[in-house]
Amino acid sequence: MPSSIVLESLPGYAEIEKNLLGKLSAALDLPASQQPHWPDPAHVQSVRQFLSTLPPLAHPPETDRLRQHLAEVAQGRMLLLQGGDCAETFATSTGPHVRANVTTLHRMSAVLRGGTGLPVVGVGRIAGQYAKPRSAALDVLGLPAYRGDIVNSATPTPQERTPDPGRMVQAYFHARSTLETVRAVSAHPDEIYSSHEALLLTYEQALTRVVTTAGQPRLYGGSAHFLWIGERTRQLDGAHVAVAELLANPIGIKLGPGTTPAQAVEYVERLDRAGEPGRLTLITRMGRGRVRDLLPPIVERVTASGHQVVWQCDPMHGNTRTSANGYKTRHFDDIADEVAGFVEVHRALGTHPGGLHLEFTGDPVTECLGGSDGIGEHELAGCYETTCDPRLNARQSVELVRHSAELFAAGPGHRNTDVTA
Repeated sequence: MPSSIVLESLPGYAEIEKNLLGKLSAALDLPASQQPHWPDPAHVQSVRQFLSTLPPLAHPPETDRLRQHLAEVAQGRMLLLQGGDCAETFATSTGPHVRANVTTLHRMSAVLRGGTGLPVVGVGRIAGQYAKPRSAALDVLGLPAYRGDIVNSATPTPQERTPDPGRMVQAYFHARSTLETVRAVSAHPDEIYSSHEALLLTYEQALTRVVTTAGQPRLYGGSAHFLWIGERTRQLDGAHVAVAELLANPIGIKLGPGTTPAQAVEYVERLDRAGEPGRLTLITRMGRGRVRDLLPPIVERVTASGHQVVWQCDPMHGNTRTSANGYKTRHFDDIADEVAGFVEVHRALGTHPGGLHLEFTGDPVTECLGGSDGIGEHELAGCYETTCDPRLNARQSVELVRHSAELFAAGPGHRNTDVTA
């Protein structure tokens, strides 16, 4: 196969590159929800240009390996385990915290692999999960909403809440440091891939590169190996879907209870035009009380389309509640029941339940209720540290995966080797 250097010197390559970047620019001109109001557009442009000169955080050969793994998941031969912090912060991008999260993800993968007999690909919500969507532009104090450390500070003052494009540079270097730790803890073939919600489009644009792989120039999102579109930004006529459509990275999309089967098929046809197994991961987040009713028609319509997607369960976001003492929380039993419903639906339809998407931390937090430790509402305040949504702690995470492995192992061709961690 010719090297990329030779290909890039061929006549016409510059035109191909220009055409790809032009398509990206056109996609970014579409309406985009959940973007901050930057007070100084010239500063944003300067930061974007600077970031475009830096090396990508995710390397295309790694991204291509992940694509191959996800093809195996889509075809029923592997499982996908994805998870980590709800929202990363600059303050917690430390070696001990990152190592704790990666070690926990490895333990969870080992339990899932041992309990099902299937290989597991691990993907962290890591090295880029710095932006968060908000339900309102202003908070209860009338200040600009905290949109994640990549945009502004959680400190409730007008100055700290003003969106600052310089934070995108900080995010890049925190992500790079985090990935160095991840790569030190993990090693191929047990590597952990990076992922985050592709929410802040200025940052994603700045780290997108034209790279030649397999003899073909392609656009690679360089901020992470795997990028997903959130529930609040999945408008079919919006910029997030249009940008994702152009990237060679594997793409995920969150599907909440308002998703219709027809919409699901539209997403699949837009984001998997080439019909590549595993190119698209459908991350369903229905809630324990609705998953058994709402998921079957979606799975049936997508399966009938002929596309081989990865079906992944996010049992966290549809099961959020507020405790009597005012804490945003989730109960272990609700999370486990949505996983059970997800697997039941796929078993009934003969499709492959591809894996889990979880918010967890390796730290001993008390943010989610229940589990074998029986965390009660009065204990939430003991170690409640999240800046956004409640996370499972390390013990709850391993317990959930052990419970889930029994469900995933129930299908044909699976075996249970009773591995514990």
